Amino acid sequence: MGKFSGKTALITGSGRGIGRAIAVKFAQEGANVIVNDLHDDDNAKETINQVTATGAKGVFLQADISKVENVQALMNQAVQAFGQVDILINNAGVEIHAPFWEVTEQQYDIVMNVNTKGMFFLTQAFVNHLRNTNRPGVIVNNSSVHEELPFPNFTAYCASKGAMQMIMRNLAVELAPLNIRVNNVAPGAIRTPINADLLSKPELLGPLQNNISLHRLGEPEDVANVMAFLASDDAKYVTGSTYYVDGGLAYHYTEQ
Repeated sequence: MGKFSGKTALITGSGRGIGRAIAVKFAQEGANVIVNDLHDDDNAKETINQVTATGAKGVFLQADISKVENVQALMNQAVQAFGQVDILINNAGVEIHAPFWEVTEQQYDIVMNVNTKGMFFLTQAFVNHLRNTNRPGVIVNNSSVHEELPFPNFTAYCASKGAMQMIMRNLAVELAPLNIRVNNVAPGAIRTPINADLLSKPELLGPLQNNISLHRLGEPEDVANVMAFLASDDAKYVTGSTYYVDGGLAYHYTEQ
């Protein structure tokens, strides 16, 4: 029996990278897994293959969560798939590199609509599902060290993650009477496809690793393991917190 036997988890942005690792981890722990991503492509199919290979049940639901009408439809389809949703993992996110003085309205909207608005309204839909069925639930957001740590040339991204931090803290208080817990996981530099360019350039990777106390990048599974802890009854007294999974990046300091 796994931690999530009999429970259903919806994981946004789980076609690859950290999201895929979360989906597989939850499947290994016995959850029914709803894989969501922007595209129904080979990446999504591979996640479903890895989920079902554990013996768990998995379905894929395509949705662009930057649009509120899609978010409500996604939650409705998720409930139809397994009868209920018990765990929401807000993992989907985007980042766009641009100097502040060059950021366009379109770039700003893309980042904020996925990272903040999509998370906000999908969480709302999930909470209403729990209220309507009079059940407890758990929300874990995949945030970033950049909810706290400055990141030049990614100001919109940092703003979206800072907003995620305050939404989490507010909801932890507001939803506690409903027995709904809310926490964030804040990854640092993780070995994922989004970092492929960084990984291929030693001149960029070296200085970054020097700013990480453990002097290496993390793996998607490192994030998934903490997600599973926070979503489980092992963390039943944890709400309103951010757990850093960054190898010591956020507060790295050494004397030269």
